[in-house]
Amino acid sequence: MTENQRLNFLFNRQLQRLNSTEEKEEFLLLMADPCHKEQVKSLLKRYWDEFDENEFSPAVLLFGDGEEILSKIQSENIYPLPQSQRRPKYWIGIAAALAILIFGASLFYLKQNAGSAEFTDANSHIVPGSTGATLKLANGKTIKLSDAVNGELANEAGVSITKTKNGLLIYEIKGTTLPDQINTLSTNNGETYQVRLPDGSLVWLNAASSLSYSTALVHSGKRSVSLVGEAYFEIAKDKKHPFIVKTGSQEVEVLGTHFNVNAYGDESTAKTTLLEGSVKIKNKTNQKIIVPGEQATVNGADISVDKVNTEYAIAWKNGVFRFTDKTLEAGMLEVARWYNVQVIYKRPELKNELLGGRISKYANINQVLKKMELAKAFKFTVKGREIVVE
Repeated sequence: MTENQRLNFLFNRQLQRLNSTEEKEEFLLLMADPCHKEQVKSLLKRYWDEFDENEFSPAVLLFGDGEEILSKIQSENIYPLPQSQRRPKYWIGIAAALAILIFGASLFYLKQNAGSAEFTDANSHIVPGSTGATLKLANGKTIKLSDAVNGELANEAGVSITKTKNGLLIYEIKGTTLPDQINTLSTNNGETYQVRLPDGSLVWLNAASSLSYSTALVHSGKRSVSLVGEAYFEIAKDKKHPFIVKTGSQEVEVLGTHFNVNAYGDESTAKTTLLEGSVKIKNKTNQKIIVPGEQATVNGADISVDKVNTEYAIAWKNGVFRFTDKTLEAGMLEVARWYNVQVIYKRPELKNELLGGRISKYANINQVLKKMELAKAFKFTVKGREIVVE
């Protein structure tokens, strides 16, 4: 059963009040996943169309208007969304009231189901990441994009660089370009950003990552960028100019495709996951070609290829933590980068504990840790910006 089918199944069961506690949790998390936004809209609209609008009266009388209802839901951190993904006001009213009618008291069961971790309101200083990055121009000038005004930031060697209000950096060739004008877009812990390169290719940069490229992009017949960290690529088709992504341990070569590269310096492997098209991965001694649904892992001189669920690899881009089959150490690396915290293990053997489930990246840190802690043989304690695992 696909995730879309599962969401439909759980939606219908919830209408009949048949979902178990575990199914309710799964349903809420599926509803909160931005990649299901259109399906959720469709399901809610279908439900809206099938009953008398007077049925809203009890919900409105008990909970207030749509904005107030949504506020109550979000105060329990059940359905947090980043500001850029908030619904229009009319949709907020529909969705929030429907949520109360469909879920009833079950909306708030997660709070009653809290884990054993030691969390307090003092942890409110640990907030989720947001849109932000630093751009270093070829002349050495640096621009903190979260502080920069929207519009043209620079015009270097025939290339215009513009920032949009939606957190997108756009490169446009306006004249004669020079191949040696290198720019670097970098994110700190707790930051993410998107860039559109001169050829129209789109790149989403994850936290604690950097992407370096020529402002002209094409050099010696190839489009080439260098990556440290993680990025998702949607490459514009151009058969004459292959697109190369260089990391510390590999090169990924494509013509036009969608793929994710994870190559953090503090991880022992580099992983390339393909969603569309085909790519070639090579290191100093080997090379492999992968097809959609496959992931290549470079570990030293070895390159292995496995079938994977690609949704897991790009969950970060869609605003979700996917912990299924990840070790505690791998999951906490993601959490540490996004919430800008340090992780301390009192018992190192816990690093290999396997996790499961998913949760919005825009949930507060308490909710994320409680989710990870469920039914596991460890607990978390938050001290300042440190998370202690024991």
